[in-house]
Amino acid sequence: MKISVIIRSHNDENIIRRTLAALCAQKTAAELELLSFDDASTDGTASIIREFPQVRMVPHDGKPYNPPRTLNRAIAEATGEWIIFNNSDAVPLGDDYIEKLTAPLADPAVGAVYGNQLPRPDAFVLVRKDNLRAFGDGTVAASWEYMFSLVSSGCRRKTALEFPFDPAFQYSEDIDWSLRLRRAGLKIVYVPEARVEHSHNYPDAQLRKRFYNEGQANGRLYRSRPSWARFIVATGMEMLRDIIFMLRSGEPGQLSRGLRYRWSQRVSAYRGESDYYKENKGA
Repeated sequence: MKISVIIRSHNDENIIRRTLAALCAQKTAAELELLSFDDASTDGTASIIREFPQVRMVPHDGKPYNPPRTLNRAIAEATGEWIIFNNSDAVPLGDDYIEKLTAPLADPAVGAVYGNQLPRPDAFVLVRKDNLRAFGDGTVAASWEYMFSLVSSGCRRKTALEFPFDPAFQYSEDIDWSLRLRRAGLKIVYVPEARVEHSHNYPDAQLRKRFYNEGQANGRLYRSRPSWARFIVATGMEMLRDIIFMLRSGEPGQLSRGLRYRWSQRVSAYRGESDYYKENKGA
């Protein structure tokens, strides 16, 4: 059995060495093929990757970055029966990470698996909260309409070839992909024991940009008019959970920043989805 590990990176010199070292140290009966796809980093990322002879660097194609196109290219380059997607800033925790993550793929009914993302030690309090709710023991996310993250995930190469990523999605390509797998009758399995360290403290402008674009992606996925009333109710409930979490975490001094963070995040996503609907309602 060969497993191909696809590692995407862009200006990750501050963390990629830890990620590659952890991947190279994995204990598994499978043969590992480590493939690096770097998006023309301008820092020292490429030099660090070259420190690891076990990692094959696939040359950049010279095109503007489009996650689905890069993923489809990576899948075509891979030679393993199974594929792991592991972002360069997602540090595996434990030398049995790959064994644990891929274990459910032994079941032919499983289309894809994804692992547990633990926040970094410096993560903002609400980033910690969101990671815990989305991942953790999996009980909260199990009640959501959908949940999947490509950051730490895997599938059979055959499945990835049959269900290529859609280049129309610059964001949330993993959600679109996992939903198509589910509609085809394949299971998506969360593996809480397969852990990586991964989180982001986005500056305000980057936070707004990211969630606006995720809202646009939701518009493409669902193609329905977003409800302002539903937005207000859902955002109010989330802010209430935020307040409770910050108080229980002993960080009441973060209340003002936390509520601004949440409002900015939610409003940006709503605007993105609303703008997509306005621009495409006749399509």
